[in-house]
Amino acid sequence: MLTDKYRMNLMGDLKSIILATDGSPFSDGAINEALNFARACQTVLTVLRVLEFNPEFETIGHKYVEQLEEAAAKHFEDVRARAADMNVECDIVIRRSEQAYEAIVEEAKKRRTDIIIMGRRGRTGLSRLVIGSQTAKTIAYAPCKILVVPKDTEIKGEAILLATDGSKYSEYAEMEAVNMANRCPFVKQFVAMSVASTQEKKSEAEKNLLRVKANAEKRGVKLETLTLIGEPYKVIVNASLESGADIVIMGTHGRTGIQRLIMGSVAERVVALSKCSVLVTKEIAA
Repeated sequence: MLTDKYRMNLMGDLKSIILATDGSPFSDGAINEALNFARACQTVLTVLRVLEFNPEFETIGHKYVEQLEEAAAKHFEDVRARAADMNVECDIVIRRSEQAYEAIVEEAKKRRTDIIIMGRRGRTGLSRLVIGSQTAKTIAYAPCKILVVPKDTEIKGEAILLATDGSKYSEYAEMEAVNMANRCPFVKQFVAMSVASTQEKKSEAEKNLLRVKANAEKRGVKLETLTLIGEPYKVIVNASLESGADIVIMGTHGRTGIQRLIMGSVAERVVALSKCSVLVTKEIAA
């Protein structure tokens, strides 16, 4: 288990953390990680619960709305109790929105958040991406990096898998992964992988990894490289399972919006299918 010192080293000194929770059991893993990182970084944890509502329904469904609010209050009590046991201070925020992701993104911008930590519903697969889950929409629009934690997973900080395609959007993931491996002595395995869509493009992927490896070695970080051929999201998910990674780090391309969600970016697909936590980095604002 990571100590607070090494957990902070793993992700860096986080000044502002948002835990976006829906109150379901699927948020448990995210709650644990958020509390651990908040304690390690000695920062106040913003616990955000968004109550999705339809204004027209609300006028005739007061009892239903009250039930939602009561459930949210009970959930917050549970989170507060867990936080108190860990000496973590919480800032509880309830927002109402027709779209949960919009409220999460607005809160992140307002608080200049370093990271959003959230869970993932149990039902996975590409069917969720076609309609665009709230997690996928948050990834598309968030102004900061996002850590998605499946229900029963734990970040041990021992095995990191970096997925890079050589684009400028992967540069931030590369920096994050190398910094993480450099800071935390608990890291036992650091693998950087690149996926070529065809055999003809394999040399380009290998060249990309040589660059990543050279940059890492300048920092005194050793890594293994892995070049594979296939459909990126499938290959990345399979590689994370085979390597025993407890966190996958990757970037997401700059174009955002509903079109991206319908198409289903590689990052969103990996998040939907991965058995381990996924850290999605974003372009750093100038």
